[in-house]
Amino acid sequence: MLISMSLLLVAMSGSVASGQGSNQAPAPPVSEVVQKMVEHNEARASRLRYYTSQRHYHLEYHGFPKSADATMDVEATYDAPSKNFRVVSESGSRKIIDHVFKKLLKAEQDAAGEKRESALTPANYDFALLDTTTEDGRRLFVLKVDPRQPRKYLFRGRIWVDADDYAVARLEAQPAQSPSFWIRDTEIRHQYSKMGDFWLPTQNTTVTKVRLGGTATLTIEYAQYQFQSATSQSANSANLAPGR
Repeated sequence: MLISMSLLLVAMSGSVASGQGSNQAPAPPVSEVVQKMVEHNEARASRLRYYTSQRHYHLEYHGFPKSADATMDVEATYDAPSKNFRVVSESGSRKIIDHVFKKLLKAEQDAAGEKRESALTPANYDFALLDTTTEDGRRLFVLKVDPRQPRKYLFRGRIWVDADDYAVARLEAQPAQSPSFWIRDTEIRHQYSKMGDFWLPTQNTTVTKVRLGGTATLTIEYAQYQFQSATSQSANSANLAPGR
């Protein structure tokens, strides 16, 4: 029963473009950073219409009443604004597969249809500029984010915003709303990398502490992004149909 929980109810979506900046320039006001981030996110979202990718889910749970683990491989399809998933393989605990992995996929599908409710905008969050830093030659603004309301799909924590592209490169956060009474604490680390003209998720690690002493560690690896039009995908599927 303790494993029957939605570990990650934060929408993991978004796309960013690459850039480089000087770490000597003064940081702009946080209001300017947020405004440009919102504008750039909307522009990128309008251009990103379709892609497929492969995902590898793995969860290990240690604690009461017993330890368990499971793995699932998934093919994901983004056809703006919807997401769809096809399970390729699964192994391990049936309870984790049915009550964690599949709930995660359902939550992500639901969040994709509610982007306005989960977007990084002043309507949903308060922002504060904490620092500027340089990673891999890229200047980043470090922002503290606090949800205006404790709704599902929102989070509180820190985001790293590219100083040239005003795009989220990574985040460290906790859900704004606990998905279950049994969950005591959840820490989320999410990383993005450049894929073509966009930055998309490449890795997620979520560590959840259960009230009775257990710990669940979820990792998600994202790979093999392929960008093509939905029309091309339909044509390819037709050409591969039986009898062709």
